[in-house]
This record gives sequence, structure tokens and C-alpha cells, in this order.
Amino acid sequence: MAEQYIYAVARVRSRELSLLSESVIAQLCASSGEEDCLRILSERGWGNPDLPSEEMFREEEKKTWAFIRELVPDRMQIFDVFRLADDYHNLKAAVKEACIDGTHPGIYSGSGTLDPDMLEQALAESNYEALPEQMRQIAREAKETLLQTRDGQLCDAMIDREALMAIRDAGAKTGEKLLQDYGELICATGDIKIAVRCAKCGKDRQFLMKALAPCSSLDIGLLADAAAQGLEGICAYLDHTPYAEAADELKKSVASFERWCDNRMIETIRPEIHNPFGIGPIAAYILARDNEIRTVRIILAAKRNDLPEEMLRERVRAMYV
Repeated sequence: MAEQYIYAVARVRSRELSLLSESVIAQLCASSGEEDCLRILSERGWGNPDLPSEEMFREEEKKTWAFIRELVPDRMQIFDVFRLADDYHNLKAAVKEACIDGTHPGIYSGSGTLDPDMLEQALAESNYEALPEQMRQIAREAKETLLQTRDGQLCDAMIDREALMAIRDAGAKTGEKLLQDYGELICATGDIKIAVRCAKCGKDRQFLMKALAPCSSLDIGLLADAAAQGLEGICAYLDHTPYAEAADELKKSVASFERWCDNRMIETIRPEIHNPFGIGPIAAYILARDNEIRTVRIILAAKRNDLPEEMLRERVRAMYV
């Protein structure tokens, strides 16, 4: 089976040469401002200096998926695990659009597997049968909850939990170790982020247990108990899990923890750069592209807001190449 991807992996290796390296990221960090950053990116094939940055990011995402479809047109479904987060983001938007008067342009992501217009129409008409089977129940429950309670936070928490479980399950079903590891890491780090937010907002254990998604590397009951004790409680619990390093970053700041999450993912995929076979190198390329787009977004936002270079360097992510 692995041999069928030899040609695809060879093409990925060629594309990896155009990924942004640590030195290019350092150059962007040291640039004089957002305009200078856009010029440097344009020289490397990213958009052009006149293209708004958000439009540039959308174009880069489209380039990634067009390339993957070209490589493995008959196996695109295996990579849905990377796009499910956008589907559930769009579900949250569709639920709110159906329950709140008026229209809200620009709320949907175009990077999911589902048509946002279909989601919007299905929620507006309460036509849950139009949705994928695994999404029907949560769509119904979220809409009914928002209509009855007007509690947007609870609605978001319900859908976020379902999204984490969907990503976890999708990774597991592929039978591919890298994608299984990805699904587990996304679910676990997502739970940690939820616990931190709930601790800061003073949410009780009942809310936490509705918001946290079960995963094999964390005990969500213990995590909920820890969150009830605040950030210190969360860090104390994480010290006894595979995410002890995450606790150290959380003690610094949430931004440091989020950087750790992205860097942990890069560490997970980096061995694929030496793998000439299988689906792993293709999946790693997708994640590497996602990581560099996220990093460039952070840099441009920092330049736009005159963030000091030293502070910016603390936020940028490790690169795959």
C-alpha cells in the first residue's frame, strides 16, 4: 500500500523546498513593518503586496488543498480530519445565524468539507436530516439550547466538544499513526484550552463536564476537578500527564501554551521529512503549511500593532523545514 504514494511523496519533497524556513521567519520578524513583510512574502510566491493579508491567507489555503487533490484525488477523504474544525466552526455560525436576527457577513470559513450555504439553510429550516449523521444531534441540541437559554457560551461549548470528538474519531479511523496522533493531540490540547477558559470564567464542574471531550491521554474528570481550583490546579494535574511541559508554558501565559501546542505538532510530524513512503509525508506537508500560515498571520498582526520584535519572537512557531 505504501508504494502507491511514492510519486506523491516525491512531489511533496519538491514542494517542501518552498516552505518557509526558520531563517525566512526570522527575516519577517526583523522586517520594518507589515508592508515589508508582505513584500518578502510576495518574493516567495505568497500573494502580492497589494493583496489584503486575510485574502492572501485564504489563497494560500486554497493552494495547499488544490495540490493535495492533484496528488491523491481518490483519497482526499482521509485528510478530512484536518478540515473538520472548520465544519464545526461553520456549524456554530449557522446556529447563531438561525437564532439571531439579521445577517452577519464573513462568519463562515471556506476551508471545511461541508458547504456553508447548506449548513445555513439546514439550520434555518431545522432540516437536520440534510446534515451528516454525526452532526445532526448536536446541531439540533445546540439550536434548541440557544433558543431556550440565549447562552451563546454554552452553545459554543457543546459544539466545540463535538468537534474535538469528531477530530479524535476521524484520526483513529484512518489507521494511520500520524493522523491518530494528530486527532488525540488536538482533542487533548483542546480540552486543556477549554479547562483554562472555564477556570478563568469561574465555570462550575457541571459546565466543564459538558464541555470537555473524552480522550485517552487525559482524564477529563480529574481535569474538571483541577479546573475548579483555577490555573494552578490545572498545572498541578498536567504535571502527572504527557503534557507536563504544557503546564510550564501555561504558567507563563496562554499564548506560550498555544505556541507549545503548535510546536508539539511540528515535533510529531518532523520524522516524516525522512519518510519516502506512505500517507504520512503528505499529511505532514498539510500540517506544515497550516503551521506556516498561522505563524505568518501572527507576525503580520504583530507588525500591524507595533509589537516589539523580542515579544514577537516569543510567539512565532517552529518551522517544519
